Amino acid sequence: MALIVVGASHHTAPLAVREQLSVPGSAASAFLAEVIEGPGAREAVLLSTCNRTEVYVVEGDQDSVPAITALMSARLGSDAGTHLFVRRDREAIAHLFRVASGMDSMIVGEAQIHGQVRDAWESCRGHAGVVLNRLFQTSLLVAARVRTETGIGRGAASVSSAAVQLSKKIFGSLNGRHAMVLGAGEMAEVALACFADEGVRVAIVANRTYDKAAELGARYGAEALRYDEAWSRLHDMDVLLTSTASRRPVVCEADVRPTLAARVGRPLCILDIALPRDVEPAVAGLDNVFLYDLDDLRAAAAAALDRRSEDLPAAERIIEAEREKYWQWLTGLATVPVLTEFRDAMDRVRRAELAAAGKRLGTLTAEQSEAIDHFSRALMNKFLHEPTVRLRAAAGNGHGLGIIDAARYLFALETIASSESSGGSEVKAPAPERD
Repeated sequence: MALIVVGASHHTAPLAVREQLSVPGSAASAFLAEVIEGPGAREAVLLSTCNRTEVYVVEGDQDSVPAITALMSARLGSDAGTHLFVRRDREAIAHLFRVASGMDSMIVGEAQIHGQVRDAWESCRGHAGVVLNRLFQTSLLVAARVRTETGIGRGAASVSSAAVQLSKKIFGSLNGRHAMVLGAGEMAEVALACFADEGVRVAIVANRTYDKAAELGARYGAEALRYDEAWSRLHDMDVLLTSTASRRPVVCEADVRPTLAARVGRPLCILDIALPRDVEPAVAGLDNVFLYDLDDLRAAAAAALDRRSEDLPAAERIIEAEREKYWQWLTGLATVPVLTEFRDAMDRVRRAELAAAGKRLGTLTAEQSEAIDHFSRALMNKFLHEPTVRLRAAAGNGHGLGIIDAARYLFALETIASSESSGGSEVKAPAPERD
């Protein structure tokens, strides 16, 4: 058994690649079903956000990385391997803890990722088991500790707030400006709050579902519109922020170009924080239109990291301690059934040899049979005592899974079990592999 994560993030893949690798919530279950059907995977959870697509898997006897890489390559339409990272066991555990805590985010300390991890876990419960359920539950508790015991989350950092700050590069100040938000999700709500804090005078929120736009607009004093009404108001806007769940662009060159004449040369800042992107790349070529996407937030990301650098060591200590707790639980979980299997397998060998010896010895009294049986049990227990103690100790010092795999191989546990189940009488260890 092994715990792995295979994925791509803003650290390893540009926006165009992340866009292709992303898996919408409606397709997550089907994607994970393919993962589980492939070799090696026992449990799986998918985390797909604007900055990452990651598959967490509990492996069995086979390596599941090639199959997952193939699935991601199919989405990308080319080899995804150059953009993927693989983390195993302790590193995989620590990685999820950092992700959930906002420490691996583009904007270090962002709060939205906590909810995204929780939602990913909830939506993948049908493909997760005891190992990943405990891992994700623990990650949420670790994230809560990091945010309450360190200053990682101070300043309400988020992709939305960083994007709003980016627009000030053009206007200097947003006080008195006009802004429109496309979308009505969490990131759109954070953006509206940021616009209000910056003194934006007129705010509009547009969404395909008008009721959601109206509900959000009422909370922030913004006007609600339907999508088809938004374009007639675009010529009045200074900033357009898009954060929808559409799989194709919702802002096209044909929507923006007709508004340029009425703007009389006033700049339009478009902030596209969606993945896949909401805005056609061709829009960036229009006069006085300044288009920024997720990859343009790197300067804001560096500033966020600088502000929080003093809090990183304390957060890492929390993550390291919680990782070791989880690892000890995981290796202990794996040790118990192996110890049972180990002793059962050895007892089957003991009983088989005892029966063979009984045939050679001929008729024995009850006392003699009991004495030989007692001797064989005592000898077996003495032989198994030290390996049992050491396997239990290994589970507590971080070497449990490797030692367990070695025990399975050295004592041919799978070979013995298959021989018993097939009715075979001879127990043989597998031949050693040669280089």
